[in-house]
Amino acid sequence: MNADVACLFDSVHQTVVQRLQGMFDGVYTEANIMLTATHNHNSCGGSSWDFIYTLATNGFRRNTFEAEVAGIIEAIAQAHDRLAPGTITLGREQLHNASANRSRGAFDRNPEPDKAAFPDAIDPMVTVLRFRQGGRDVGAITWFATHGTSLTDRNRYISCDNKGYASYLWEHDTVGVRYLDGPAEFVAAFSQTNAGDMTPNLDLVKMHPTRPTQDNVANNRIIGERQFDAGRSAFDTSSTMSTVGVSTAFTYIDMGTQMIDGRFTPDGKPARTTPAMTGVSTLATSTEDNWNSQLSFLQEGTLNPLAVAFGGVDTPVPQWIRDAQWPKLVALPAGLMPPAPWAPEVIPLQIVRIGDLVIAGGPAEFTIVAGLRIRQVVARELGVPIENVLTQGYTNSYVEYCTTPEEYDAQMYEGGSTMYGRWSLCAYMQTFAGLAAAIRSDTRPARGPAPLDKSGFQPDLLPPVPPDAPQPGTAFGDVTVAPQPTYATGDTVTVEFVGGHPNNDFRRNSTYLEVQQYTAGGWVRIADDNSYETTFHWERPNGSDNQSTVRIIWAVPPSTTAGRYRIQHYGAWRDNSGRIAPYTGTSPEFTIG
Repeated sequence: MNADVACLFDSVHQTVVQRLQGMFDGVYTEANIMLTATHNHNSCGGSSWDFIYTLATNGFRRNTFEAEVAGIIEAIAQAHDRLAPGTITLGREQLHNASANRSRGAFDRNPEPDKAAFPDAIDPMVTVLRFRQGGRDVGAITWFATHGTSLTDRNRYISCDNKGYASYLWEHDTVGVRYLDGPAEFVAAFSQTNAGDMTPNLDLVKMHPTRPTQDNVANNRIIGERQFDAGRSAFDTSSTMSTVGVSTAFTYIDMGTQMIDGRFTPDGKPARTTPAMTGVSTLATSTEDNWNSQLSFLQEGTLNPLAVAFGGVDTPVPQWIRDAQWPKLVALPAGLMPPAPWAPEVIPLQIVRIGDLVIAGGPAEFTIVAGLRIRQVVARELGVPIENVLTQGYTNSYVEYCTTPEEYDAQMYEGGSTMYGRWSLCAYMQTFAGLAAAIRSDTRPARGPAPLDKSGFQPDLLPPVPPDAPQPGTAFGDVTVAPQPTYATGDTVTVEFVGGHPNNDFRRNSTYLEVQQYTAGGWVRIADDNSYETTFHWERPNGSDNQSTVRIIWAVPPSTTAGRYRIQHYGAWRDNSGRIAPYTGTSPEFTIG
């Protein structure tokens, strides 16, 4: 299951597995469900149970969490209902102009054989599974390593990034424009692999994300199109696999206490991991993917409410941890902070084999060489070609980055964010080797230690949203800025409505807006909030704390036919008692000619 969100936190993983077991009487378990994220940097925050990730949202956002969980479960349930005999074929392609190595100085510390595997310091491999039922294509999964940061941190809208746009393109290209009237006829998932040091912002000379153009929205389209084109090429040339069947292996490990055999370390000596520690370089972020450092919003004397509430930022770090984390300068002892570790300690690792393809799924953002070493270990254990093995990050949990020990020593952003220390990758390699051995011998590995359930104590430190009020002399849904009478293709239509707070109703499986065209049968929806040419903007007008203005923008596509059009907005408002009521706003008609 591939979710177009930033991270698939273990809070979501645990809850989805638990609820699916109740719905399907044990058919789906943590061993045979693999949940992963596109690492889209434009999705909602606050769905984690780990405080290190809810610092930015001032606590847990239950509505976001429940929407993610419900959406994932619904997608799995729809897939379950459509199970039928079919075929899966495997395709490959290479893509050389949709990623760049944003941490080249660290990459260059790796041994020559590792670097030789990636002559351009990128992983160009595109891998596709093509799914067919009843003689027709029903879906595709495309794996390629590049970050979901084309829109950069200047974007303030909940949006798809390059992988979401690639999915949008393929689904629309395959079946024509489809909307919310039932399950998709064709599902195109674009998944991550070892994208830890891969950026879609191709200009590494400048200190801010640019290229292919200076326009980040255009870049999002371009990088998405390039992945779509490569994925479609691999799809079209896919071939039958030599191996059939599906097998899985799953385990949990306590990542803070791993004792590592010398077979998995570069120098052949035993090593160990430590509880999670955040490095100073983590706070600086990656300049290749961000215009603003995370530190830019901090001022002298600024304190985060979570840190104030729970304390622990001055928790002493034992010397053995500092030694094992060397040369990292520890900024936050996340694994030692009260009332429970602020970062995951017990993490899930999983291998899924689908025919010839072997997917090693872990919760980290693996760099390309870190991913290569995992692939090598798994390929050796299974006796398969290395090109048949993928390292899939962002899977079943999220624990920031994983570099090679050599890259770690550079303490760039990725190394500072490798939380469990210099030998983290070696611990992953050791565990994946055991899982691969279980796949080979058709045995079930031990489940390992149970993950910590942190659901019982999840503070929300944001004040409640005030009840909604319309602007004086208006009602919810009234139009305050009307469209012009006529437009041409390529123009932009803007309409503003008196609205309620959009969090009152997430409108899952519905829409906040429709662009409608008049036909002989009446008004017909031709675009909605899933359409790439529409924008839904919400703001508080004139400094108000309870009024809302909703601005809907439609960039009229060149393919739009002449005719009569209007825009509708759907929302909900909340009164003083907490009651939520729906409303609809409808713009005056306008023509495209």
